[in-house]
Amino acid sequence: MRVLTSLDAVGLVRDGDTVGVQGIIATSVAEELIQALATRFRETGTPKGIKLFYESGIGDNAEGGMNALAIEGLVGELFCGHLGTSPKMAALVTANAFPAFIVPQGVNAQLVRAAAGHKPGVVTSVGLGTFADPRIEGCYGNQAARDSGKKVVEVVNFDGEEYLRYLPRSFDVCFIRATSADEVGNLSIEKESIQFDQLEMAIATHNSGGIVIAQVERIVERASLKPKDVVIPGLLVDYVVVADPINQRQCIADDFYHPEWSGETRMPLSGIKSVPLNERKAMGRRAAFLLKEGYHVNLGIGVPETVADVAAEEGVSDKIAMSVEAGIFGGVPLGGLRITSAINPECIISHVATFDIYDGGGIDLAVLGSAEVDKVGNVNVSKFNGRAVGPGGFVNISASSKIVAFVGAFTAGGAEFEIAEGKLTIKNEGRHIKYKSQVEQITFSGEVAARAGKEVYYISERAVFRLTPDGLELIEVAPGVDMDKDVLGRMEFKPLISKDLKQMDPRIFTDAAMGLTL
Repeated sequence: MRVLTSLDAVGLVRDGDTVGVQGIIATSVAEELIQALATRFRETGTPKGIKLFYESGIGDNAEGGMNALAIEGLVGELFCGHLGTSPKMAALVTANAFPAFIVPQGVNAQLVRAAAGHKPGVVTSVGLGTFADPRIEGCYGNQAARDSGKKVVEVVNFDGEEYLRYLPRSFDVCFIRATSADEVGNLSIEKESIQFDQLEMAIATHNSGGIVIAQVERIVERASLKPKDVVIPGLLVDYVVVADPINQRQCIADDFYHPEWSGETRMPLSGIKSVPLNERKAMGRRAAFLLKEGYHVNLGIGVPETVADVAAEEGVSDKIAMSVEAGIFGGVPLGGLRITSAINPECIISHVATFDIYDGGGIDLAVLGSAEVDKVGNVNVSKFNGRAVGPGGFVNISASSKIVAFVGAFTAGGAEFEIAEGKLTIKNEGRHIKYKSQVEQITFSGEVAARAGKEVYYISERAVFRLTPDGLELIEVAPGVDMDKDVLGRMEFKPLISKDLKQMDPRIFTDAAMGLTL
């Protein structure tokens, strides 16, 4: 192991290299190396046309993460799971500056581990019937990817059952991140709020004959790290870069270190403020009625985050087990750019191991977002107006959870509500219909779920639907809402109407704790 400056380290990347970069959204990001690579390209024009790989999304909606690498000519191919927090990179994808392949996040994690053992890719049912299925879109994120003729996924058959095989990857260079490195390169992650796939990425790159570069906060004496604290053995690490503190933040969108995220300390939950009653909280409250004691629950980004707030407010957080796809179990999941961390986590495991739990059916209830829903129950969260955003972990989680609840506003663009005295009043209607005859892209397949008999709900502030073999069925309408005018009149298709149609519980629309019991 050698210690280099960040610019010297990224100088090892050659034109056309496949570069694996660690990080998820704004957490555990190898920001020092990312920024150095951008600086090197601006100053020297090299390396040109790198093949960039990252498992989820990396970015802070500003200049951090993949936004820094959104420089024409630097990237020649992109392979990732999400673009939502890196709008500058997304703009290049939309402009067809290079081929972009958008692959479900959990599959990407498993592809890294498969590369470590020289396995022939990943065979899974995840993605069947969605945009990832080669009979639909085949993970192509733009026209440049289609025109490239490159295939990243194919349909295979075992014992009469269809699966998808995602083709294998390999790496020439990888950027990983840790807290401490000892003098021979052993790495620990004591200040990280997650344990991402540093180990799997290092093994995959090392076993591909590539170069492993680690960004750390500090270098410590050899053998001073406890053996069980070492997450990556030094034999896998070629070079270490000591980062500037600004690039070693726990979350690149946050200036402070939070010991209650990393497990160093615990924070009294009484310090968490109650969320004000609005349409987002109303949806979170309705989804919370699906909770049962002992459930393992996964929450998506956006409105689903409010379920954690509701559970804490209702005093039931300790009766369920929440997890975050980055590898966190227990505690109170955070929101926004901090979505991959939690306050007071009880367990932090690797990202790829978490998806093994998920893919095997280990989630009882997943509460996820919904941008578009169609008549057969398909959901789109990954492509809008021709712009690929990517699904993150959505495809894996929605496909494998026993129960799925998709939550999201019924219309989009300017809707305003008044919530009081147990009812919902629509003051101003949204301009855009979200319940469409056909979604722009299939991120969740209602038809595949219906054939499997999966329990699926679609929750908005004004109505609740469930999935049936014949499509969506309306089962609840909010008090104060006119079903014909405010629900059916704002859809592009007519759903089934339940013979047992009910009002949503008026406690949802009352500014007081609901007294939720599991």
